[in-house]
Amino acid sequence: MNSRDSYNCILISDFNIDNMAGYLRSITEVPKINVVVAPYGQVMQFLSGDTQEYRQNKYDLAIVWTQPHKIIASFNDMINFKTVSVDDVLGEVDDFASHLLGICDKVKYVFVASWVLPIYNRGLGMLDMKFGIGTANTLMRMNVRLSENICGASNIYLLDAWRWAGIAGKNMFNPRSWYMGKIPYGNEVFREAAVDISSFLGVLSGSTKKIIILDLDDTLWGGIVGDVGWESISLGGHNHIGEAYVDFQSALKSLTNRGVLLAVVSKNDESVALEAMEKHPEMVLKPEDLAGWKINWKDKAQNIVDLMADLNLGVESAVFIDDSPFERGRVRDVLREVYTPEWPEDKRFYTQTLLSLRCFDTPYISVEDVERSKMYVSERKRKAVKKKIVSQEEWLRSCDIKVTVDEINGSSIKRTVQLINKTNQMNLTTRRMSEDVLAEWLEGDNERKMWTFRVSDRFGDSGLCGIVSIESAGREGRISDFVLSCRVMGRKIEETMLYTVLNYAHSLGLKEIYAKYISTPRNKPCLEFWEKSGFTFNEKDNIFIWNIGKKFVPPDFITIETI
Repeated sequence: MNSRDSYNCILISDFNIDNMAGYLRSITEVPKINVVVAPYGQVMQFLSGDTQEYRQNKYDLAIVWTQPHKIIASFNDMINFKTVSVDDVLGEVDDFASHLLGICDKVKYVFVASWVLPIYNRGLGMLDMKFGIGTANTLMRMNVRLSENICGASNIYLLDAWRWAGIAGKNMFNPRSWYMGKIPYGNEVFREAAVDISSFLGVLSGSTKKIIILDLDDTLWGGIVGDVGWESISLGGHNHIGEAYVDFQSALKSLTNRGVLLAVVSKNDESVALEAMEKHPEMVLKPEDLAGWKINWKDKAQNIVDLMADLNLGVESAVFIDDSPFERGRVRDVLREVYTPEWPEDKRFYTQTLLSLRCFDTPYISVEDVERSKMYVSERKRKAVKKKIVSQEEWLRSCDIKVTVDEINGSSIKRTVQLINKTNQMNLTTRRMSEDVLAEWLEGDNERKMWTFRVSDRFGDSGLCGIVSIESAGREGRISDFVLSCRVMGRKIEETMLYTVLNYAHSLGLKEIYAKYISTPRNKPCLEFWEKSGFTFNEKDNIFIWNIGKKFVPPDFITIETI
């Protein structure tokens, strides 16, 4: 298995964490988690220095889970009502954080559970949230301080153990299991933590969902709009069900601020449905909030396939929400790649169910993520205009496309890494890397250079959408990365990217340029582009070769600005 299929994980804790290890091992979803438990109760010793365990074994993930009163001595004094300076407590937190940062270069990722106390611990009671003396207040500050200390490292994440404990409620702590086995938490806590961690590893492996495809009748509003008219659907007003629908739509719209796209697949009359969305006074979601829609009487599964093709997205990036068990069953049976969660019958649980989904997590939110919904809406408008123009060439010339080329820098590295790790279709090799790995690669022995490409047109700004890299040794150059977001494919941006790298190669006086294509189930569009690019393809070695004597001409309707 490669690193995206499985993770070698070490659990480091000051309590018996074997139950957690069991839950992690039992998870059957990809990625598989192979778990080793570090020596019990030796957290600081284990985090200090280059231990034999690290030298002998290479771990992808370290999970560090400690009890605040066990790992921070001055906080233990505080909960025993001794006079303790909060500054001393926070100083110990700083020291603990430095040890955590010390293992970041020994493992690929570090997950740290936030600190919690058993719910029965009332501390100072009514004074427990008082600044400077309350244990609850101090614990909150400890977690904030820990977060501040580690925020600069790209491969360490502080996870919310309070949420795991909250789900378990009064069962979060079991005195019997503590005194008999030094297990502080109930199994519900460990189970929730394991599912979260599995989900987060999936995110780091690139499995984040990008789009929610929604039904309309009895999903976004109550009632059948084609029967009762938009004026009589249940939405808002002095009605608890109508209010629940408004909250659900508001929650959906808030997800667009995280980069989640919204679309509609509904069996309905398109004009009637869109009229409802445009005219109802309490409708939160409007047509302009949707990346696209298929509103007709056709099979929903086929409509989903067609919609995703229109959006240049793989069906595996979609979540389908429908109140009908029949429609959910149909989509599950024929489109297993689409995540179709069970959906509650009670409309009042719609928002809770939506916000409980783990599939939209991301390790980093870029400017492009925040603007993604607007970008896709702009693309829908482009296509509407395109229908009025006969030729593709004429259409592209009407778009006023501008490409801004820049060498990778500190402000663009996070988005670059995100693009490399998430893009599948127009990706030459689909190699994945962290910020640290990318920085290390750029500083390699060979001459190496990477450019970023920002795209805009008269419809809007698509942001940083593409990257190209080249490494050269002697008179030979290799195009190492060629990555372009699917949302701008087909606009001749690909040709602009090739022009940039080939022009650079020519300036260096290189004699040969080649690019190795590594086939995956999803990057065939990249192969198809390169086959038409003017490169000669060596099928035996999967290598594209460019005759440096040839001149590559970029599209004359694209304005190229080099920074």
